[in-house]
Amino acid sequence: MSEASLTIDHVGAQGDGVVRADAGPIYIARTLSGETVRADIVEDRGTLLEVLTPSQDRTDPHCPHFGTCGGCALQHQSEPSYLTWKRDQLVRTLESKGIDAPVAEIIPCAPGTRRRATFAAMRTRKTVRFGFFERATHTIVDVASCPVLVPELEAAMPALRELVGPGLTRKGKASVSVTVTASGLDVSVTGGKADPDLALRQTLADGAAKADIARLTWDGDILTERRPPVLDLAGIEVALPPGAFLQATKSGEETMVSLVVEALKGRATIVDLFAGCGTFSLALAGSHKVHAVEGAKAQCAALELAVRRQGPRVGLKPLGVERRDLARRPLRHDELNSYDAAVIDPPRAGAATQCEALATSSIPVIASVSCNPATFARDARTLIDGGYRLESVTPLDQFLWSPHIELVGIFRRE
Repeated sequence: MSEASLTIDHVGAQGDGVVRADAGPIYIARTLSGETVRADIVEDRGTLLEVLTPSQDRTDPHCPHFGTCGGCALQHQSEPSYLTWKRDQLVRTLESKGIDAPVAEIIPCAPGTRRRATFAAMRTRKTVRFGFFERATHTIVDVASCPVLVPELEAAMPALRELVGPGLTRKGKASVSVTVTASGLDVSVTGGKADPDLALRQTLADGAAKADIARLTWDGDILTERRPPVLDLAGIEVALPPGAFLQATKSGEETMVSLVVEALKGRATIVDLFAGCGTFSLALAGSHKVHAVEGAKAQCAALELAVRRQGPRVGLKPLGVERRDLARRPLRHDELNSYDAAVIDPPRAGAATQCEALATSSIPVIASVSCNPATFARDARTLIDGGYRLESVTPLDQFLWSPHIELVGIFRRE
């Protein structure tokens, strides 16, 4: 380890300040472009000791845990500079694939709006550690508050700590995923005590009742469901299966749905690829015939049940659901050609094989939703090479103070 005074050249893709050095870049967290800092250097990483010359974009963090908790990377950057940096990351990623497309100003995310989070938890000799991992480590940082989370989720952290405590071990770290739904908190735990016996099951169920948890799932096994966790998607109540995908914020979801609906206006038949529980399908089915394709059996079942029970009441157009692993068996171009438009919302890995098929289809318009600019750019290149034009890209800051970016891209066949 060696101590040095260094000047930050720019902020890199993961939110760390980058120093250009003869031996290669050095990354220093919690620093900004143009700052002179004092840091301890070990190989290509620096530990910030002091900011000698601060940037005019530096601001006070919003959270007392910032700097130890790894959940946020950029609370020290002023909002205008932070949003500009995020948009620039997307622009550069597109340029790396030779894509020149209109990129809108990024839509910001307000504090206190994240409705799902995954906590880390473990038992120590005397207590329970509950919070988030320190950045780039497996050390759990106990947190008492989090300005990113919706108030009801932040307020529930002490009760969640108490709830999961009896099921934790000192040998491993558990993952506690929590989603805020209309009927209460949906809690799913993995990595705790395996195969809990009857006594532990009863203890955990009692704890869920005490904390007024809607559902508690342990390693995929529902231990107690006092109320089905439900979400309102376009006026339809959908009962979420354990582990179902959900957009991180309600406002982000509404914005993305609005962008997709507007882009596909007037199209008669739409295929929704990687449909999940129907975030886009249900919004589109108010005025379009929709075919939803999803690989997860439980999510298909949840969407089908919601449509069957409530679709006639709200006047949904026909909405069919197909279970299909689109990574292994994508829709072929001849199947795609029967639709007037497509929505695609794949996981972070993107949809390389499905986009190859889309690129050979005759679908006039494609709305692509992504949480990973790198795989979006890769798949966009495939579509563009197949004859599509990337008409617009709208970035959203759903993951506040982190390097992650959500986006909606609209493609039209030339």
